[in-house]
Amino acid sequence: MNFKSYTWVTRGEIVPIGDVEGHHVTLIMRGTFYVFENGELATGDTVTTSDLTKGSGSFRGYTTIKFGDGSTIMVKTQGTLGGTAAGALGSSGATSEIIKGAGRFEGIKGTMSTKTKYLPVEKGEVAPKGYGEGTITYTLPGK
Repeated sequence: MNFKSYTWVTRGEIVPIGDVEGHHVTLIMRGTFYVFENGELATGDTVTTSDLTKGSGSFRGYTTIKFGDGSTIMVKTQGTLGGTAAGALGSSGATSEIIKGAGRFEGIKGTMSTKTKYLPVEKGEVAPKGYGEGTITYTLPGK
């Protein structure tokens, strides 16, 4: 299932650690709108935590994709973020595994891959908005 997506922050918290300059832990919640290649639409809710120093470090997140018929796909993503000297977000090395499905996706197994381009963080934002393209590759149990 190929898709395009738009994501934005719905809530976020950045907590400075104070051991070294630029070290903080975050909790970010995002909303996502998905447009699939077959014309189907879905929304997503993501919760992500990260431990970053000047924009680089590790993250882990969980996304629930909700389709119009009530079916869902839950994805676990973890990886690393690379920052520049100024602390801007760079490339993401992430793996995403489907961990649960409901409705027509009951028993789903598979992965999700996404490439996202982020917009600059605006004043008052804790994380950037982004535009992505990706693929959900999956199998369902035989009936």
